[in-house]
Amino acid sequence: MRLLILLGIIYICYRAVKSWMLPGGSPKKTVFNTTAAQMDDVMIKDPFCEIYFPKKDGVHLRTNGKDLYFCSTECRDKFVEKYLKK
Repeated sequence: MRLLILLGIIYICYRAVKSWMLPGGSPKKTVFNTTAAQMDDVMIKDPFCEIYFPKKDGVHLRTNGKDLYFCSTECRDKFVEKYLKK
């Protein structure tokens, strides 16, 4: 019993010293063991074909003061042809 108590105290001391030695501590974990800084991209929906894709991989189009992102140049061109050309 004394051995378990001694091991518990040693472990608590180890954790305390570790947290004092590492300023800022460990980053808070989020989904799938990644930090918020690592999750820098969002999924958005293509306004023409309506599939989801990472925003960083999208094709950008600015029209009427709005930013639109498309999954490919083909979808962007079809959107322009259908909705913007008259």
